[in-house]
Amino acid sequence: MPKLTTTQRVLFADLFQKPVEVQFDDECSSSDGGAILLKAAEAKLDLIRHLADSLKDERQSGKVRHSLKDLLAQRTYALCCGYADGNDAGKLASDPIFKLLLDRDPIEGEDLASQPTLCRFENSVGPRELYRMGVALAERVVERHRRRLGRRVRRVTIDLDPTEDPTHGGQQLSLFNGHYNTWCYLPVAGFLTFNDEPESYLFATVLRPGNAPATLGAAGLLWRIIERLWRAFPQVKIRVRLDGGFANPELLDFLDAVGVEYVVAMAKNSVLQRFAEPLMRKARARSRQTEQTEHFYGECRYKTKSWSCKRRVIYKAEVTRHPGRSPRDNPRFVITNMKQSPRWIYEKVYCWRGEIENRIKELHHGLEIGRTSCTRFWANQLRVLMTAAAFVVMQELRLWASKTSCGRAQVSTLREQLIKLAARVIVSTRRIVLHLPASCPFANQWRRIACSLGAAYG
Repeated sequence: MPKLTTTQRVLFADLFQKPVEVQFDDECSSSDGGAILLKAAEAKLDLIRHLADSLKDERQSGKVRHSLKDLLAQRTYALCCGYADGNDAGKLASDPIFKLLLDRDPIEGEDLASQPTLCRFENSVGPRELYRMGVALAERVVERHRRRLGRRVRRVTIDLDPTEDPTHGGQQLSLFNGHYNTWCYLPVAGFLTFNDEPESYLFATVLRPGNAPATLGAAGLLWRIIERLWRAFPQVKIRVRLDGGFANPELLDFLDAVGVEYVVAMAKNSVLQRFAEPLMRKARARSRQTEQTEHFYGECRYKTKSWSCKRRVIYKAEVTRHPGRSPRDNPRFVITNMKQSPRWIYEKVYCWRGEIENRIKELHHGLEIGRTSCTRFWANQLRVLMTAAAFVVMQELRLWASKTSCGRAQVSTLREQLIKLAARVIVSTRRIVLHLPASCPFANQWRRIACSLGAAYG
C-alpha cells in the first residue's frame, strides 16, 4: 500500500449517503492524545529521571542530539502506548503528542530519536548501569508508596515469581529449559503488596539465563528490598510469599535469619504424603458422599536431610472432581513460620499469589516484555527494565483511576479507553491546545483522572 502524505486522500464515494473523505495529516494530529495522562502519572513517580541518572553518557557531546533521559522516556512512553517494537520509532518520531511528552514543541520541535539511535542506546548499557537502574526502580516504587501511605502501612508482602520468555534466534544465554520445553530466558519479577490492597506493585524484573534455577539471585534481591522497606517503614511487618521452585535450604535459612514471615510452597514427597494420608482418606470418603471436590487442612513438623532444622509444614489434603473425569488426589504442601491456622495461612495468604500471575500476564500481553530479540544479553536486560518502568507508570495511572470504572482495568484496557484518543494539536504563542473527541465513551473517566492528577477543569 503506498505511503499517504498530507496531500493524498482516500475517498469513499458509494458507501455512505454522502462522499466521505479521509485525509491523513501527520503534522498536527495523533492517535495517542490521551497519553498526556502518562506524563502526569510519571511526574508523581519521577522515575525516568532517576533511571537516567543511573546511566553514564560516554558519547561525544558535540554529536549528541538526544539525551539519555529523552531516549529512556521515548521508549517508556512508547511501550505504555503499545509500541513495543523499536521500528515503530520511525513512524512516531514526528508525532506531536510524543514530542509533547518529551517537553518539545509538538509542531516545530525536533523529531525524536530514530530506530538506529535507540538500538545503539540499548546496546551501550553495561551490567553496572543496569544494576543501578534496578536499584533506582525499586527505590522509586518504595518511596512513592511511602509518600502515599506513610504510617498506615502495617504489612508488606513480597512476591517473587519466574516467568518464561521464549527466544527465537542467537541471543546470548538463551538456553533450553526442560520444564517449559523450549529455548528461553527465565526472568524473575518482584512485587510488593501493601496491607490488604488488591494491587501488587512491580519493583524488579531481572533477566536470567534460560536454565536458571528459581533461587538464582533471589536472596540478594530479597535482602535489598527488605532493607529499603525497613528504612521506609521502620515498624512494618514483612511477609515473603514464594512458589515451590524457591524451597531451597539456603534460601529458607536466609529467611529465618532475616526474621521475616514466609510462606513457601514445596513439592510433595513420600514422607509428606504419609503425613497427609489420614486426611486424604477423609477427603476421599467425603468426596464420594458429596460427589464434589473436598479438602481438609493439617500440619506437621518436618526436616529434610539438607535442612538445618525442623520447620512447620501445612498441607491441604484435597480430592478434585471434574465432570467426565475420575477423582484425583491433589495434596499441596507449604512451608511457613507463621502461627495462624493451616486453613487461614493457605487460603488467606498463599492462595493470593494468584494475583501475581495476573500482573505477569499484563507484562506479557499488555506490554510485551518478551521482546528480547537483541543478540547481547545486557541489551535484553535493558529492554526488560524499560518494560518494567512502563508497567510502573501504568500502575500509577491505574492508582489515580481507582475511583472510576477503570480502577481495576488491565493495562491493555487502560490503553484502549484512556490513551488511544485521536487528537488534533494547535500551538499558539501562549498555549498548546489538544482537541480530543467529544463523543469518546470514556470522556468522563478521562476528565476525572486528569483532575485527580492535578489538571484544572473549567
